[in-house]
Amino acid sequence: MTETADPASGPGTLWLVGTPIGNLGDLTPRAIEVLAGAELVCCEDTRRTGKLLQHAGIRANRLAVANDHTEYHRISDVLDVLGSGGDVAVVTDAGMPGVSDPGERLVRAAIDAGHSVSAVPGPDAVTTALVISGLPTDRFVFEGFLPRSGRDRSARLLGLAEESRTVVLYEAPHRIERTLADLAETCGGDRRVAVCRELTKLYEEVVRGTLDTIEVGEPRGEYVIVLGGAVVDDTPPDDDTIRAALRDELASGSSKRDAIAAVSKRLNLPKKQVYALAITE
Repeated sequence: MTETADPASGPGTLWLVGTPIGNLGDLTPRAIEVLAGAELVCCEDTRRTGKLLQHAGIRANRLAVANDHTEYHRISDVLDVLGSGGDVAVVTDAGMPGVSDPGERLVRAAIDAGHSVSAVPGPDAVTTALVISGLPTDRFVFEGFLPRSGRDRSARLLGLAEESRTVVLYEAPHRIERTLADLAETCGGDRRVAVCRELTKLYEEVVRGTLDTIEVGEPRGEYVIVLGGAVVDDTPPDDDTIRAALRDELASGSSKRDAIAAVSKRLNLPKKQVYALAITE
């Protein structure tokens, strides 16, 4: 018989608990149960999590900050509680811990120390934005936040230009217009896109269009960008296209042998096929 994780099944479990991304009514009964029973609740902001717990009628045993700056230093506290037989719950300000938010280091440390790790599924902005975007959902990739500048940003943008799957990105309000402009320049203005903000809140908004036509208005709230994948043309090149490519290579000074090799590589064709057309030129 396979055992399933449950807050009452035994002590010493690290729980990753999904919390509402906007509407507090999305907090699940199981999440409330786990949070109420935890010896320690690690969170990004004690004020925000405190309000959530108050809304759920929970009086936390202990709250501790585990954000981008303190998560590493919180590991020892978490392992102490787990080692003494208590449960630890990890939450973020919104959504699922460990996805573009703190939590990954705590999970790795708990696993390495031999403790049980489980999760209480809950709301997350990635799949919420994806399923309401109107873009293909059968295959997608999550890119999180793009690098803010430099070669890393340029490399990621170039990668997205060739990505055939639907792409989900996070972006801050003060960078949303620049990111959309960079995506249009790199990926082409005809790429379909949906820009979502204030998900599950009263003023939820989804703007759909293409990169060269979309307008997000006054930036406010956190954004999720859902970008349509690049269209891959699987149609093999015809003979005229191959001959034109050969002429270009020969005109640039390449020998016939080198021209055949270059065209074969560029068009992903067998050398025999290119050679057959080259000898008729």
